[in-house]
Formats: sequence, structure tokens, C-alpha cells
Amino acid sequence: MLQPYPCAPWPFVPDCCSLPEGTSEETVDRWRRVATNLLWALSGRRWGPLCPFTVRPCRRSCLDGYPLGVRWATAGPWVPYLGRDGQWRNASVCGCASDCSCGELCEVRLEGPVHDIVSVEVDGVTLDPSAYRVDASNLLVRTDGECWPDCQDMAAPCGAPNTFCVTYRVGLPLDDAALAAFSALVCHLVKGCGGSCGCNLQRNRNLTRVSRQGVDLEFGDPIAMYTERLTGLPEVDSWLMAVNPYRQTSQSRVFSVDYRRPRTTTHP
Repeated sequence: MLQPYPCAPWPFVPDCCSLPEGTSEETVDRWRRVATNLLWALSGRRWGPLCPFTVRPCRRSCLDGYPLGVRWATAGPWVPYLGRDGQWRNASVCGCASDCSCGELCEVRLEGPVHDIVSVEVDGVTLDPSAYRVDASNLLVRTDGECWPDCQDMAAPCGAPNTFCVTYRVGLPLDDAALAAFSALVCHLVKGCGGSCGCNLQRNRNLTRVSRQGVDLEFGDPIAMYTERLTGLPEVDSWLMAVNPYRQTSQSRVFSVDYRRPRTTTHP
């Protein structure tokens, strides 16, 4: 994971929440951060934007035009495909002309899903957002007639000549259902913090059966519910079941020995 957790809480929409009188904004913000981390983890660590970070992409050379096709022990990644003429060739991974494009499509692959692009700098110049777009949630495509650099000076800092830096955020966008579930959890946590209405999560013991005459109470095991990655709140659990029905703890990934991940600077 490029970022271990969200750096900002999700938007709180208290339409159906009656907070206790005197609840401070500081208390609400604290439980917003708690609820954000909980729902982000329970939903598979895919929803909501993470903190912006900068990568230094590497664009591979095109190999579609290699006249003899792919041979063992030649340079370049082994990504074979069968051309129109029946010859096996090494597939392009940088956006060369293909059967579905009339010309070269200049693109670089980013770690996705891309939530939004903060900035793109080439040779120290910040490009206008109209000069690029994002396809398939992780392909940064150049649209102004120019192309991304084939290489760059990795020893130079971003903003220097001969550099290529992309700053962006990852995460699926939050829809109305996500915000409703998040707001319900925040309201529940805030009420539990103040001891109001007996709404504390620790007091939610999931009553499953009541005997009126004998006054027998039967409670479900809360640990069993938590192992299913649920909270016990209908608004929250219905959203979790919809977006993460298989209880994934993180988004699925496919490892490829041919794919070169963008370089990131971790220190300083």
C-alpha cells in the first residue's frame, strides 16, 4: 500500500443525526477520524482518497515495430501477442499504435485506482489539466499532442530540468451511500462517547431473544459479528455488504515481473 491510511476524515453529513447538546466540534472531528479509518479498513482499503504523493514514472520503449518478432535472449520485456500477419511479436506497454488506435497513444501506468491528479510536472513546468486525462482508473494519457518523456534524471529533484513528476491521490470516490454510512457511524460513536442513549458500541450486545414471563435475555456473541467485519449498525453494514461482499482486507493485485512501478521518494 502506498499510504497506510487516509490523512483526512471523510465528509460528515448529519442529516439524520441528533447529536447531544453541547457536543464540541473537536469531539466530532476526533470521531470522524476514527470512523474514517474504520470504514476505510472494513471496506477493503479502497474507498476514499488517501494523501497526495508524488511518483517518478518510467516510460518503456515501444517494441511493436521490431521486424523479426520476439526472440529469446533479446532485450525488453516478454509480453507476446499474435499480429495480423500471423507473426508473434512483443506487445507494446507504452501506448504504441495498435489495432484499436489510429496512432500512438502516449500513456504511463500509475498505481491505482486514481482518485484525482493534483499536478503533473515535466522539466519543471506544471502542465495544464487539459493536457492529460486518466483512463481505466490508472493510465495517465497525454492529450495535447506531446508525449511523456522516455527517461528522466532520477537524481534531480522534482521541478528541475529533465524530470517528470506526477502528484495524485488514490481511492474510489465516495458516493451518497458511503457518506450516509459514515455519518451514521460518526453519530453513533459521538453518542457513545457521551454516554447518551446507551449507544456505546461496547454496550451493543445484540439482543437476539427475550422471554417475557421468565425474563430470559439471550444475547449474540459480539465477537462473532466483528469477525464478519460488521459493526451492528444497519446503515453501515448494508453499505459494507454492498461494496465488500467477500470481506476483502485490501484490494486485489496482480504481480508482473515485466511491469516497472513508478519510483517514489521516501526520505527525506
